[in-house]
Amino acid sequence: MSASASMNDVIARLVTPPGPAGSFEVRNPSDGTVIAAVPRTSTTDLAAAISAAHRAGPGWATRAPRERSEVLRRAFELMITRKEDLAYLMSLEMGKSLSDARSEATYAAEFFRWFAEEAVRIDGALRSAPSGANRILTFRRPVGVALLVTPWNFPAAMATRKLAPALAAGCSVVVKPAQETPLTVLLVAQLLTEAGVPPGVVNVVMTDRASELVTEALADPRVRKLSFTGSSGVGTQLLKLAADRIVNASMELGGNAPFVVLDDADLDAAVEGAMLAKIRNGGQACTAANRFLVQQDVADQFAAKLAKRMGELRVGAGTDEDTQLGPMVNAKALTGIADKVDRSVAAGAHPLIGGVRLARPGFFYPATVLTDVPRDSPVATEEVFGPVAPIIRVRDEDDALTIANSSELGLAGYVYTRDLARGLRVSERLEVGMVGLNRGLISDPAAPFGGVKQSGLGREGGYEGINEYLETKYVATDW
Repeated sequence: MSASASMNDVIARLVTPPGPAGSFEVRNPSDGTVIAAVPRTSTTDLAAAISAAHRAGPGWATRAPRERSEVLRRAFELMITRKEDLAYLMSLEMGKSLSDARSEATYAAEFFRWFAEEAVRIDGALRSAPSGANRILTFRRPVGVALLVTPWNFPAAMATRKLAPALAAGCSVVVKPAQETPLTVLLVAQLLTEAGVPPGVVNVVMTDRASELVTEALADPRVRKLSFTGSSGVGTQLLKLAADRIVNASMELGGNAPFVVLDDADLDAAVEGAMLAKIRNGGQACTAANRFLVQQDVADQFAAKLAKRMGELRVGAGTDEDTQLGPMVNAKALTGIADKVDRSVAAGAHPLIGGVRLARPGFFYPATVLTDVPRDSPVATEEVFGPVAPIIRVRDEDDALTIANSSELGLAGYVYTRDLARGLRVSERLEVGMVGLNRGLISDPAAPFGGVKQSGLGREGGYEGINEYLETKYVATDW
């Protein structure tokens, strides 16, 4: 059986018939064809999902931590077993290359393994009050029903990065995937059921009218937690809604990552790091390198090397084995990238390679390297979210830091230098939540993921990730 025929069977088992609210189409961005029509969640369906989570939550919360841990461990094993299905499905509905999709499937599974281990380490404390009048006992409880809103660019990993700590903490959840990529989340939810998650603990709601559904969910008093990954603009609106009911909120928002190349850097290593930081997922990542701040003595050499590497990328459908750069997710994304590049070129930027839409079906934009980029141009000040590398010459590390820190976004940054002390000094001064020092890849389930300024609130992954789904209770006692 061919991969496409096998995937048709997988999709058929995931998708249920539409209800009263009808359905919406999921399309392949490589050619615009319809993959599936999935049922649109109505407000009645949403209320039922929240009710199911509310009923199932107490039973899941009182399960022994080891039991929750074993369920998550089985989910990890099932995801590894089904890695090829997950990868192909992500490539099909999001467009990323199969190589990227396989890496994401493994990365996504690791969140279940990591938080399976953290589930048994939820701690408390006992101490004496300084006055000696009583003892201070603290313990930690799950926050309650959690609404998890996930993006399209990493449909498996962004789901498991939220699901794993929530389930480890003892929360029940309602998950709303992006309208472009609901099928991947449906498969992850199916695997959780197979792993032993009880009915009602994980509920998936799907819509192409996200604002209406999420607004309705946040108005429900049974929803006590919101975890959102997406743009800073949408995050701002959701924080306002969460404030109305004082809902516990975690936000992983936009990025405008600086990639700093200092004059003593190993340029070949910097280019390889740039390929990871820029081209992984076609540049459609909040951690993607967005502004290449290169010291002027090595700027031309770095630009030439990067243009050569990016120019060699094979463009094609995500599901083709030899594809290295797939399509953008939809027409809106493609138009946004082209507009930023066009306006920047009009302002004086020079395309070393690329810079013009590809004349082929689907939503493809070529790998693009821009030089002589004005510091106030769109590609230098706005998140591009595509395979575009704008190179800005800088005088020294202070000049690079001035530009890097001028953004209101502060998720990730990258620094390349042979001098470790210099690299650590620059890393410390970068106003971001995460830094890749001589590394183009920073994401790791064991590391705290998150940003500063308008890039978000809270951390996902690492030891810190489970804290987002726990509240501390204090008991005063004495004996």
